[in-house]
Amino acid sequence: MITDNFKDQKILFLSVKLFDYENIIADKLRSLGAKVDYYDERPANSIFVKGIIRLNRDFYKNKIDNYYRGIVTEIEKKKYDYFFLIKGEVVPAHFIEKVKALNPNIVLLYYTFDSFRNNSNGIEILKHFDRKFTFDSKDANDYNINLRPLFFSDIYTSSKSTQTSNIDLLFIGTAHSDRYVISETLVNWCKNNNLRSYAFYYSPSRLVFLFFKLLDSSFKKFKYNKISFKSLNHIQIAKLYNKSKVVLDINHPNQKGLTMRVFEVLGSGNKLITTNSEIKKYPFYNSNNIYIIDRNNIKIDKSFFDVPFQKIEPQIYESMSITGWLNELFFQGNNFDWIS
Repeated sequence: MITDNFKDQKILFLSVKLFDYENIIADKLRSLGAKVDYYDERPANSIFVKGIIRLNRDFYKNKIDNYYRGIVTEIEKKKYDYFFLIKGEVVPAHFIEKVKALNPNIVLLYYTFDSFRNNSNGIEILKHFDRKFTFDSKDANDYNINLRPLFFSDIYTSSKSTQTSNIDLLFIGTAHSDRYVISETLVNWCKNNNLRSYAFYYSPSRLVFLFFKLLDSSFKKFKYNKISFKSLNHIQIAKLYNKSKVVLDINHPNQKGLTMRVFEVLGSGNKLITTNSEIKKYPFYNSNNIYIIDRNNIKIDKSFFDVPFQKIEPQIYESMSITGWLNELFFQGNNFDWIS
């Protein structure tokens, strides 16, 4: 895999903060030889600010504009080869235009790991970019942009040891939609089948959890003592994968794109149970490693837990890695057939 192309490339990188992936990406680019200036896409990350941005970004327009004027002041004397934006939840068009004016030969690169139905600003700014990618196959077709699935970071590469797994089924995830109902159904199924399970549920705040508990019917039975208001870091997650045989992935019902969990699980050599039937279309799909369940009618063949993981073909595995992801976004374009 060619990575020398990143050497001495100057990259202006903006992304929302999400479980430290923004730093993982920036650090990987630097390790490949790029010079990266990273800025948080949002002016602030409090629950209040995130809520205002999602409900009506215009209410926060002055703060957003002032924030981006501040970034322009810091970068206006620098020169960049690439402007790399992930998601584009609040980035104003005038900022993108200013970056282009300051760097006439810059390549504008856009990627989103969220569906556009959750991010109207992303749709509005697409026209400004030279390269455009999404993790969602439906959005790729609807908006005529490239499909590029997510990745696993280096910490999940070959993390599986030869030690005996003491967790048969593992679930780690943010509490939303029907995740609790599905995961608890599988936890109980494990109990009835003499299998060991562990579920870790995360919520960004008590206020958010109580809000969903009051308004979302799927949260009515969610016990407060089962929720954590502190997320696991990647080292902790990798260690849990190393102790586990199978990991459960529950995609948001409104998204077709494969979650980061899918790639981290498979990258670390673990088997996967998922609610996302779209995974059948991808080149790494293997029924020996991946079991698809119907979120409305959950049925599992216990024998899936007994069959060992089969290694993924090396070229596909490399393409699933963070290095493969960055290489495709920056240099290769859409030259890999991700969906059959």
